[in-house]
Amino acid sequence: MALSASTYSHDRKWWKEAVIYQIYPSSFYDSNGDGVGDIPGIVEKLPYLVSLGVDCIWLSPHYASPQIDMGYDISNYQDIYPPYGTLEQTQELIDACHAYNLKIIFDLVINHTSSEHTWFKESRSSKTNPKRDWYFWKSPRGWKGGKPLAPNNWGSIFSGPAWEFDEATQQFYLHLFATEMPDLNWENAETRKAIYETSMHFWLKRGIDGFRVDVANKYSKNIAFPDAEIINPNVYEQPNSKLHYNGPRMHEYLSEIYEVLSQYRAFDGGEIMTVGELPNTPLESDVRAYVSAAKKQLGMVFHFDTVSLGLGKTPGNRTLLQPYTAKDVKRTLAKWQSFVNGTDSWTTVFLENHDEGRSISRFGNDKTEELRTRSGKLLAMVLATMTGTLFLYQGQEIGMINMPVSWNLSEYKDVWVVNILKQLVKNGANKERMDQVLNALQMVARDHARTPMQWDESPHAGFCGEKATPWMRVNDNYPKINVINESAKSDSLLNFWKRMIGLRKEYKDIFVYGTFTLVDTDDDIFAFIKEGEDGKRATTVANMSSKAVPWKPSSRLLLSNVPAGNDTDTLQSWEARIYFN
Repeated sequence: MALSASTYSHDRKWWKEAVIYQIYPSSFYDSNGDGVGDIPGIVEKLPYLVSLGVDCIWLSPHYASPQIDMGYDISNYQDIYPPYGTLEQTQELIDACHAYNLKIIFDLVINHTSSEHTWFKESRSSKTNPKRDWYFWKSPRGWKGGKPLAPNNWGSIFSGPAWEFDEATQQFYLHLFATEMPDLNWENAETRKAIYETSMHFWLKRGIDGFRVDVANKYSKNIAFPDAEIINPNVYEQPNSKLHYNGPRMHEYLSEIYEVLSQYRAFDGGEIMTVGELPNTPLESDVRAYVSAAKKQLGMVFHFDTVSLGLGKTPGNRTLLQPYTAKDVKRTLAKWQSFVNGTDSWTTVFLENHDEGRSISRFGNDKTEELRTRSGKLLAMVLATMTGTLFLYQGQEIGMINMPVSWNLSEYKDVWVVNILKQLVKNGANKERMDQVLNALQMVARDHARTPMQWDESPHAGFCGEKATPWMRVNDNYPKINVINESAKSDSLLNFWKRMIGLRKEYKDIFVYGTFTLVDTDDDIFAFIKEGEDGKRATTVANMSSKAVPWKPSSRLLLSNVPAGNDTDTLQSWEARIYFN
């Protein structure tokens, strides 16, 4: 039974129809044999991206940085991390993308800087420095045993306290991420002006087509800095997201950003796009305040309901895995599809990025090669037929999966993981808790998305030269899962993704802009109807389980992820179909 949905005609925009491919620079392609991916390597692989059918690339942070958090700690917005290349090479990338009729967006990381940024160095130099107020500095709330007490009990997102004491000036500064990533004070208009000039105007003048906006709801904080509610009585530092997400001036700041961006156009005359990262905002009404076209703030945002399934539900306990089912997956996906029905809002379609485990390992089945490919195709069919802007992450198109469970923890590089393990040792965690964390990391650690791209069967998967040492270990399965192998097989996941992207563009009135209606089905089946303004309809049905389930065929079968001609009354394990009325 189909559930009713209202129809709304959405304005046509290039960024709504685009398939956007995220590139993680360090792990994409190393052109000079030093073991680190680079900008020239991306230029070299642009023909591959064109052949895939994507329209735009999103380049994760490539700016000058000490790399405490893989480039999200920026020391200079107007320069490049040397192992990645130079400013001139980055301009060559922008120009090359446009020559291939590809657009390019950059990461906009403006909640914080690196502690190595000249702004922060000036700010911490003295209490009277003109940039002192560009960051958050607070005196101790008191002293205990000769040690200063932090201004409040906030914990950082990367574990440990959110305040660091500066001996020279005898005050604390706020860092909601790593210690080396101090938060900028957006209350200061001069600070905001400098942010806009260096991180936005500078790159927009060089021709980029938009931004992915990092933690786009975090700049406005509760500047009274009250103590957070005590959730975990065993430690001093407490989760505090309600006090620094979606703050009172957040929409004011985003309106200012919109005004900056509206002064520019994309290379072919279209508007500059924005897609915001919007964590800790579960209510549709709150999200709509950010993405309603009438509000003129963000074009769309990433919602994390689906990719957060299985993570600990208690604040601060992300590494306590919780069970979830196919029913939960389809519920969360459907939530943000229905969100756009009858509104002027837009949404995103994705299951992977640089912060998440691999989608086949999490939402498909990677136990055998056949199931990996079939469930990967199922996920491709579901994503490519959904309303919204489709985002792919590097390696997703060839079915890259999580790091092997046999790997030692030393293979994990992410600062979040390193800090968690340090904190567990500091707090005297027992073996049971350590095993819980290891089990969680094997599924949801950010490192899974960061292993080098698997190009071919040569040493290091063709990511770098044979004599080089990759900055991060290549997944052991690269002799089987790589671009060359996938390209050679007509029934591969890579070639299936190419077909799905082509199909999405051919029927964009239905798949990109169509109205979504969820079909009431068995818990393991995710089925939905997409209807265009002309009344043409398509039905996607996906068996998200390892068991066969009954399904009565309807209309004309357009595509299945199992051998051609299968249109029986039974859906095989991980089988998906698309029907046209």
